[in-house]
Amino acid sequence: MGVKISSRSILVGIKEYLLMTFGMFCYAFGWQMCVLPAGGMGGGAAGLATLINAILPTALADGFFTIGNLIFIINCILLILGVMIVGWKFGIKTLYCILMMSVMFNLVDSFLAPDMMVRLLEGVDAWRLLLVVLGAASCGIGIAVSFMQGGSTGGTDIVAMIINKFRTVSYGKVLLMTDFGILISSVFLFTTVNIAVDDINGIASIQSTEIQPLTSLAFARMIYGFIMIAVIGYTVDFVQSGNQQSNQIMIFCKDYEKMADMINTKAHRGATLIDAMGWYTKTPSKAVMVVCRKRDTSMILKFVREEDSNAFITVGSVMGVYGQGFDALNKL
Repeated sequence: MGVKISSRSILVGIKEYLLMTFGMFCYAFGWQMCVLPAGGMGGGAAGLATLINAILPTALADGFFTIGNLIFIINCILLILGVMIVGWKFGIKTLYCILMMSVMFNLVDSFLAPDMMVRLLEGVDAWRLLLVVLGAASCGIGIAVSFMQGGSTGGTDIVAMIINKFRTVSYGKVLLMTDFGILISSVFLFTTVNIAVDDINGIASIQSTEIQPLTSLAFARMIYGFIMIAVIGYTVDFVQSGNQQSNQIMIFCKDYEKMADMINTKAHRGATLIDAMGWYTKTPSKAVMVVCRKRDTSMILKFVREEDSNAFITVGSVMGVYGQGFDALNKL
């Protein structure tokens, strides 16, 4: 029997790949248009590619070994090592994100003016810091969007798989170790980068600047890198929790059957009865449990108050709910 593919599944697949493409554009835009012009640095494959690009002679760095191409080369090497050590555990979406990241870096570099965001913020105090934060937030949005569609940006993910083949180490520790190593290395290396500098008239423009080891520029770039890592982590968590977060409502009342019926008919939400006993009264009862999206909580509480103003209610946050009516299990 052949596998039937519905038009809905095709549309869902197209939407996921379009969103992953958008996510990789956000990542490349934040890095190329904001972080690099501000003289910032980050971690992961993109950070390592940026560092290698800055060390190479100008002819090579502006030729084939662009940041986008270097990201692709680094991820390909890691993929080969990953397949050799841990086997083929990388989905097609991860491969797609790796390819699109490299493509978007080259497209942004080719078709957008490198000083576009600099011109927008150059008159603001601490505009370099603002550019780094804005770029990191854009990168974080891109990563989170790709994660939510089942994709991955490779890099540190592959390194974590390889390390965990021999020793159990959390993803967060692997990310911290690799990013820390890249940022510390940038302080001791002689690099030539294109960053925004102020000329005699106080107008910022993109110019080639040499960064000597252990200088103020080198330390500033490292500090910007740590800020970028923190903002990316926060943004990814914020976007993902905002998309998946739900609330679990526990309702304790005398007429629990009527309350459950009301939630089904008026709020159009499911309800579950759980055995309970109030220890003060020693009276067996049932609690009505409702799991809903965060945005629906106030509506349900309003209906509960109208049904029984004396009901005892608790509301707790749930980071992710999977199954019928919520996120699909294949997004895990």
